[in-house]
Amino acid sequence: MESIISNKGISRILDKTKGLGGPAMNLAQGRINTEYVIKEIKTNDEELKSFLFTLGCYEGELVTVISILAENYVISVKDARYSIDQDLAEAIIV
Repeated sequence: MESIISNKGISRILDKTKGLGGPAMNLAQGRINTEYVIKEIKTNDEELKSFLFTLGCYEGELVTVISILAENYVISVKDARYSIDQDLAEAIIV
């Protein structure tokens, strides 16, 4: 009997969802070109939360780290790319 995991279609889906579960970490600790689900925006600054919300960064949304250059993170949220600093990346719990 052939394993479901060996099915190419299924294995591609599993590869895509690799960053969707597991222990909580912030986006600054994430890997490049890995898709994550935002679990929480962890900050006491309401203005920062509001700003991230306008970018589409809220619980349940998918986010991908495209590149990291110095302390700037290029992320993809809802088919848009944004550059955020390390403080913002650390506030996004995935």
